[in-house]
Amino acid sequence: MIASDVDAAAARLDGVIRQTPLQRCDRLSAEFGAEVWLKREDLQPVRSYKIRGAYNLIAQLSAAERAAGVVCASAGNHGQGVAMACAQLGIAGRIYVPTTTPRQKRDRMTQLGGSFVDLVVVGDSYDEASAAAKAAALESGATLVPAFDDPRTIAGQGTIAREIVDQLEALQVSWRIDVRSSGKDESDSTRTDAGTAQSGGAPTATADPKADPVWSAERGNHPTPHESTDQPAPDATPFDTLLVPVGGGGLLAGCLAWLSERYPSVKVVGVEPAGAACMTLALDAGRPRDVQRLDTFVDGAAVRRAGDHTFAIARRHAPRMVTVPEGRICSEMLALYQTEGIIAEPAGALATASLGLYQPTPGERIVAVVSGGNNDVSRYSEIVERSLVYQGRKHYFLVNFPQEPGALRRFLDDVLGPDDDITLFEYVKRSNRDLGPALVGIELGDPSTYSGLLDRMDSSGMNVEVVSPDSPFYRFLV
Repeated sequence: MIASDVDAAAARLDGVIRQTPLQRCDRLSAEFGAEVWLKREDLQPVRSYKIRGAYNLIAQLSAAERAAGVVCASAGNHGQGVAMACAQLGIAGRIYVPTTTPRQKRDRMTQLGGSFVDLVVVGDSYDEASAAAKAAALESGATLVPAFDDPRTIAGQGTIAREIVDQLEALQVSWRIDVRSSGKDESDSTRTDAGTAQSGGAPTATADPKADPVWSAERGNHPTPHESTDQPAPDATPFDTLLVPVGGGGLLAGCLAWLSERYPSVKVVGVEPAGAACMTLALDAGRPRDVQRLDTFVDGAAVRRAGDHTFAIARRHAPRMVTVPEGRICSEMLALYQTEGIIAEPAGALATASLGLYQPTPGERIVAVVSGGNNDVSRYSEIVERSLVYQGRKHYFLVNFPQEPGALRRFLDDVLGPDDDITLFEYVKRSNRDLGPALVGIELGDPSTYSGLLDRMDSSGMNVEVVSPDSPFYRFLV
């Protein structure tokens, strides 16, 4: 696949998808000393970027293929893209989803597809749903629409990179026009009102510091060098690094294919959840391999095996890969909601959650793709719990209490810190025993006080066992 395939996909998607805003993130920019911009794909009509690849593939089907219909497997977002494409193109579709797909995503698929799609729930993982979809396609003669492993899907996803460049270049053109009309010196490298001084530099702030730093103008309002020539002008790179969430690798491969030809100096970083790092595994092994212990919490990126097409492109361009613990993703989801007002699903927060692990250089110009906003609000209690555990603030213990009056009071007075809180206490008193075990959950006011808590437990004389986060029992609690 080459960059022109992505350009052709962009033409097909014109008027179908929304050009999502590119928004400067003040929180992350300040925290990491970089210029961090968010590509808000959570604002697509299907609340994720998946419509790009699904529509690009289905729109290219022949009349006979359209009549036979389409089949796909999805963890939720790709299915919504297929459902919307089927409804717009008048094509019958069948969507297979695993039981782990949140109810909110299932409902959106049926709403978007209407009478054109049927939803089939099967298997406990995306891969099991994928196997069922492939079998159905073979039996019925319908076209299989892969979520990531097809050149047409990859090309559609790659239009994100092209769109980001359009937006940043247009913003720079707007700044230059504003500067010239105001009579300011365009070469002034100390400006902070609209952008950096370097040629091709991404803007650092808006002209009005209180203005919303969002670029959402429609495509075509500003000149874009790659539309008028096959190669960009010298020193035209508008940003340094693109952070891309990775499931099966479709978005990663599409962005790599386009940027490697049009803007080869832009660094593409693939970001995976630690419990489903299939592309990292494939690149290390030299071929796609199965993730043996798949964590499905980041359902939009919980893929057991990277695609053959996506792996081939990734291997050719050798992007840096970063894996992010699920708890860190949860912390970033909460930060996005509380500070930026963005409701991101776990996969949607992957790219921004990687910044502390990626460690950008001072002033680095970074765009992070917020890939989806299809989050089930009923999951927030688990999200908060996983975040607290990751931060070292939440811990669980099995405590053998003496079955005598005052034992719990002594534990509270002598063991618990002044800012600590008991969040769970499960205890059953048995009259024929001297000791009674209790399951105790403690939230620390400060994670650095954990060692002191353990010391006080040792000194209390009570038999205490730490419930390890690696134990199966812990999975029951979180």
